[in-house]
Amino acid sequence: MHTADVAIIGGGIVGSSIAYHLVAAGCKNVLVIERETAQGKGSTGKSMGGVRAQFSTPVNIQMSLYSIPFYASFEEQLGYPCDYRPQGYLFCATTANHISYLRVNCEKQIAMGLKNVQLISGDDIRRQFPQLRGDDIIGGSFCSTDGFVDPYSAMIGFMTWACDHGATLWKNATVNAISKRGSCFEIATTRDAVSAQIVVNCAGAWSPGIAKMVGIDLPVEPLRRMLVPTEPFDQFPHSAPMIIDMSNGFHFRPEGRGFLLAWNDPEETPGYKVDFESSFIEKILTRAADRVPVFENLAVNPKRAWAGLYEMTPDHHPILGESPQLPGFFFANGFSGHGVMHSPATGKILSDLILTGKTDLIDASLLNFSRFAEGRMIHETALL
Repeated sequence: MHTADVAIIGGGIVGSSIAYHLVAAGCKNVLVIERETAQGKGSTGKSMGGVRAQFSTPVNIQMSLYSIPFYASFEEQLGYPCDYRPQGYLFCATTANHISYLRVNCEKQIAMGLKNVQLISGDDIRRQFPQLRGDDIIGGSFCSTDGFVDPYSAMIGFMTWACDHGATLWKNATVNAISKRGSCFEIATTRDAVSAQIVVNCAGAWSPGIAKMVGIDLPVEPLRRMLVPTEPFDQFPHSAPMIIDMSNGFHFRPEGRGFLLAWNDPEETPGYKVDFESSFIEKILTRAADRVPVFENLAVNPKRAWAGLYEMTPDHHPILGESPQLPGFFFANGFSGHGVMHSPATGKILSDLILTGKTDLIDASLLNFSRFAEGRMIHETALL
């Protein structure tokens, strides 16, 4: 029987960040249980890696205001790279509603301390990116500290630092059962039994199955998202930000010598579908060529495209904190596509809640499990 103060189920970027923050705060006896033979085989390794503070809800903005500076100083603090590239996010508005929406968000972001977000005109966007079809772009918003990270590197950095300083990582260990005996949890895994004071569910899209082991119905649903990398392409600047076409949600960013294309297909239905569907390529290339005419010459190798799972909650905000019905059992689930970008803040929040019962980073009650039963959901509209 292995004993731990805190057992974290799931070794993706969220579990890795929580392990890092716990160990950095002095809680060394942390065990991370990962079912795969390597980390990052779930959603982390499939992520687009975008980080942004341009959200519409205060709690998401707050989490970004911690996470992005954290990524900016990641290598300096941890001694490992995360490849943070502050190339920005550019939202391109095509209706007056989009503009007023961006304006309200922008004012909120600035009021909360975001320094470098600004509204820009359609002319500015056309001048900066003449390759875009700009006839219907009437303006947008841009934040220069938004950008991208390499999710895999960040995850490895968090976990390696944590293990170097006292944490333990088990790979190839599947959790089969969890029970509570007195004040302790007993976790049956394929590697060994574990006794822990605290259990943190960090199983991503697979977190409902872990919650079910302790009799909890977790309102998290897997939703497939597909990403299409292009072959090398030099007719659009590689210094470009993440560019979002608000008319249909198509967005893209530079990646290697090509570009990474994304679009949230409204016809996608929930389920554990992790195969890439080749019919998606035509759908996304149509939208790509419509917004960026030179993209009609884009070469794409379907074998390099991939699918990953978002873990969606009913209000597209994560469930963070201790279970109201099972003390000692904590959630860090349901990031709805923002797990990578908000993993630094999540690590800090969970570490604070586990070690002290409170956190200054956000009003933690906003994201607790009870909000669903109490009807206080918070809706994020700035979804990608």
